[in-house]
Amino acid sequence: MTRLAYDRYCDEISHQVGQLSEILTSGADLSTTVPTCPDWSLEELVRHTGGALRWVEALVRTRAQENIPAERIPLVKGPEAQGDPAALNAWLLETGRITVAALREAGPDTVVWTWAGIRDTGFWARRMTHEVTIHRADAALTAKLPYEVAPEVAVDALDEWLEIVEFVQRSKAVPAAAELRGEGRSIHLHATDTGPELNAEWVVELTEEGVVWRRGHEKATVALRGPLTSVLLAFYRRLPLDSPGLDVLGERELLEFWLERATFG
Repeated sequence: MTRLAYDRYCDEISHQVGQLSEILTSGADLSTTVPTCPDWSLEELVRHTGGALRWVEALVRTRAQENIPAERIPLVKGPEAQGDPAALNAWLLETGRITVAALREAGPDTVVWTWAGIRDTGFWARRMTHEVTIHRADAALTAKLPYEVAPEVAVDALDEWLEIVEFVQRSKAVPAAAELRGEGRSIHLHATDTGPELNAEWVVELTEEGVVWRRGHEKATVALRGPLTSVLLAFYRRLPLDSPGLDVLGERELLEFWLERATFG
């Protein structure tokens, strides 16, 4: 599948961090529980997101050939002050700045350790784009603020998520993912608000060998239809399947089965 350009990923990380910063400065209560990640408060969500960026910045800047433990990364957990939106926001913006700077300086093909076996900085630029994109959705839902994402970014996020499912199955890293198998079962994702140039439709087959997928319009065991952003968030378990604008056609149980087992990441 065609990915976004490396510079676009860098631009998008900056954009998404800026959008997340706007939520922090909107007056949102940092202690509010994140409904889509109920183990976290809004503050903990932001610290997690910024911590992931700080970790990647360290990997890329040092051209790491093995993982760097989080405890070796300065400020990876955020500012010492708790419950201080100004301090948290300043840390987040600086985190985004240094991460993007490290990625731009390295370029897309620098060899660096990743957890997925794709040993280049291009992997991290793409992964962090979608890490922040989805966690910004978590923050927006928590603060009850509108959420939008560029269509091409949403499409790439769905592509990447399906690639991660394939990798997790191959690596046997998550036992639940092994259950996403079986002949004759398939899922169709269909964005109803995009033009043909995006080809924002996916067919996901559960075969005996594992998950295989492709872009396109085909009949399936179950279909999830709706606006692209809603389809993205539902497939990431950020929106309920019965949210306004979404339709589930066919065997809903199969889609629920998938969502229960594709919860890693």
